[in-house]
Amino acid sequence: MNTQPTALRQPTFIEKFTVAMIGFFAFLQVYSVQAILPVLMADFAASEVAIGVAVGATVMAIAMMSPFMGMLSDAFGRKIFIVGSLLLLAIPTGMIGVSGTVDELSIWRFLQGLAVPGITVVLIAYVSEEYSSHMAQMMSLYVAGTVLGGFSGRFFAGHLHELIGWRYGYGVMAVCTLIGALWAFKALPSSKNFIKSDNFKHSLALLLSHTKNLQVMSACLLGGCVLFSLVGCFTFINLHLADEPYHLNASHLANIFSLYLIGMVITPLSGKFIAKFGMTNVIIGAVICSMIGLFITLSAPLWLIIVGLTVMSSGVFITQAATISYIGSHVTEGRSLASGLYYMGYYGGGSIGAWACAIAYAKGAWGLTVAMIVVVQVFALMVVLFMKKSANSRAV
Repeated sequence: MNTQPTALRQPTFIEKFTVAMIGFFAFLQVYSVQAILPVLMADFAASEVAIGVAVGATVMAIAMMSPFMGMLSDAFGRKIFIVGSLLLLAIPTGMIGVSGTVDELSIWRFLQGLAVPGITVVLIAYVSEEYSSHMAQMMSLYVAGTVLGGFSGRFFAGHLHELIGWRYGYGVMAVCTLIGALWAFKALPSSKNFIKSDNFKHSLALLLSHTKNLQVMSACLLGGCVLFSLVGCFTFINLHLADEPYHLNASHLANIFSLYLIGMVITPLSGKFIAKFGMTNVIIGAVICSMIGLFITLSAPLWLIIVGLTVMSSGVFITQAATISYIGSHVTEGRSLASGLYYMGYYGGGSIGAWACAIAYAKGAWGLTVAMIVVVQVFALMVVLFMKKSANSRAV
């Protein structure tokens, strides 16, 4: 019998798989509608802005709930929140299939988002407590799982629509989420290093102290820019490619998201890049990479657009992984609260991106959408340069 503390021993294969799998199911639903946006717009007779609100509803709810899930799990435990949130996520997922209007779709999407932070924020806190000496490895597996989940949601939604219709497709994905909850209940080890804290006043004071931490707030701003770019790009590229001269259907759009899997290869390598070049240098390079990819998508040939999306997403995934590591390395107390703040900024940026890029696409199609995302990424570069300057000044 292994008597080593969980934080010190090597995680088993099942534990690694379970952490990645939980990340997978957390993100299976978040962006699934993107591959079927043209179908949803036709079914509900919805405008670009209305469908953008439906996409952004989930990320808005995630942003609202993220800071508080850390406090709640500090009082009640980690595993109960992770498993319970997976169970709750399955309900609105199934109900999406019976939506009668785009407003109903937005409501169910919002309710999905309320459940997600109980998985994401709490799992990050769980990993930092239970696998502190293997945190980089376990976080890379978690992020890789979220990438696979983000791809699979889009891929399944597109292909399930072609096979059985999108309404029944969401029933299938609800059942899959229930299976994921059962697996997490069985396979995720109970916390060994969790210390219960029901002092909400202390937690609130700690949360407020994080808002005065320039490193934490810089990471939150950067995270917001990251998801603004990702949601804006991968939502409205679907409308662009469904239009002339490409006329791609739902299954074709779902296949386009296969390039998203590059993140599963790139993300685990980000730790090596950070060790060799430094965290802020890696983020700067990744943001520039993402901007180059966006400009490539303005080309006409479909194959070149796919190359641009691949380059863009690679930059975003590296930025995301490096920023999460940045948070972990600059916070020693109240990590779940800091993670919650980060996700508030991250998903808040995604919600704004869905709405703002919807307006940009309605006014100036794909070209204006790219211009808006590039402006946000220039701002992201300014934030990273500030982070680098701050790190250098502390080192002196």
